[in-house]
Amino acid sequence: MKRFSFSNLMLWVGLLFIYLPMVILVIYSFNASKLVTVWGGWSVKWYVGLLDNTQLMNSVFRSLEIALYTAIAAVALGTLAAFVLTRIPRFRGRTLFGGMVTAPLVMPEVITGLSLLLLFVAMAQLVGWPEERGLVTIWIAHTTFCSAYVAIVVSARLRELDLSIEEAAMDLGARPWKVFILITIPMIAPSLAAGGMMSFALSLDDLVLASFVSGPGSTTLPMEVFSAVRLGVKPEINAVASLILLSVSLFTFLAWYFTRKAEERRKRAIQQAMEVMAEEAGGANWKPGSTQTA
Repeated sequence: MKRFSFSNLMLWVGLLFIYLPMVILVIYSFNASKLVTVWGGWSVKWYVGLLDNTQLMNSVFRSLEIALYTAIAAVALGTLAAFVLTRIPRFRGRTLFGGMVTAPLVMPEVITGLSLLLLFVAMAQLVGWPEERGLVTIWIAHTTFCSAYVAIVVSARLRELDLSIEEAAMDLGARPWKVFILITIPMIAPSLAAGGMMSFALSLDDLVLASFVSGPGSTTLPMEVFSAVRLGVKPEINAVASLILLSVSLFTFLAWYFTRKAEERRKRAIQQAMEVMAEEAGGANWKPGSTQTA
């Protein structure tokens, strides 16, 4: 009993440590006072004021756009890298390729950002592209960083798949690309969704890489918040952060709800299939003139 109580205590302490700052942030986003440390009553004027703060809202939409493009590109590149690592066991340079795929996971972001900055500067001098750093360079940097996470998640799922299903489809005449699209991708869809959401969150939260590879007119939300916080926390920042928390919470709830419904449908389908198989097995064992007892 003591052990159970201690576990519950540690659980609640951990939950408070994680979510209490978020709750305080949401409460102070409704603070009528301009000073964050002084409570001036409840008000929604900071949410209304976001409509007039074009600089902050532009950075929000800019970050969302980059995060969306990053998630799409990272899922595509990470899936291809994971497929090569799991389905091609031996080829020249496999160890080097695997190390290069997973290198961004352990590489400090400062080193990665500086390397990409030097790369873009050298490319601009040699080939004339990119002429200036902006959304495209941030997107490339975030894709490079997030593809490693997608590759790890998808490769773990690919190793668990039953290859006999794909082999059966190819024995029936399906081409490899058709097997990959119609069979492999649906089976690894949960890992693709997880990798996409992780890439979206990492891109939306990144500050270091964007600081190195961004240019004029390409300030992201973390950069905008970081530059504003150095002069003091503004109530509009609390309002934006609260809206982002609301959006993420709503999206997470919807993802959990639809995943639960899909799992329930899958379990019902398996149960119905087992019942049909049991009935067929019972009918096969039945012979004319025989009697069945309950």
